Amino acid sequence: MSRQSKQIQTMSDREVLRHLYVTQGLLLIISSGLGWFLLDGTAFERMWRWETATVVLYGGGGALLVLALEFLLLRYLPKEWYDDGGINEKLFQTRSLPHLLWLCLVIAFTEEWLFRGVLQTRFGLLAASLIFAVLHVRYLAKWFSFIMVMLLSFFLGYLYAWTGILWVTISAHFFINFVLAVHIRLDYLQAKHPED
Repeated sequence: MSRQSKQIQTMSDREVLRHLYVTQGLLLIISSGLGWFLLDGTAFERMWRWETATVVLYGGGGALLVLALEFLLLRYLPKEWYDDGGINEKLFQTRSLPHLLWLCLVIAFTEEWLFRGVLQTRFGLLAASLIFAVLHVRYLAKWFSFIMVMLLSFFLGYLYAWTGILWVTISAHFFINFVLAVHIRLDYLQAKHPED
């Protein structure tokens, strides 16, 4: 068992949640600070515009494509390829649906604002995607998971480059995370009550 896996197993539910909120808060502060210095008002207004059809088509459609591939791979690939040391299970398996919804909204908003809104807008798709993948440190030692995170980052970055609307990637990121979090929750409940 890796050091990270051992550490996550010794942490309480409250500690895991606290770490998540602190991390997301730091990302929000960093992205807001960098956005203030690196982006002009026009770029900021343009990325935050709302176009319902574009958000639904590209954000929702993009999420459906990723989820279809994800569930296909989950079905046919060895489970250990997806092992992240138990972090996702510890984070999502015991949460209520409203709490999962909130967590996924927070994560999608803060990460997309930093990686797509600030970094990609200022430094380009490649730099933003590499930083996104590297900051998901729990996947660095797992080649398959790292490749999947990298491909997801490039895909979300491409959606942003194509549309120029941050709500597209926020919605795609949210739906992907939320569906996978609910899947983890349902697997946990099924394992806990297999006779149901």
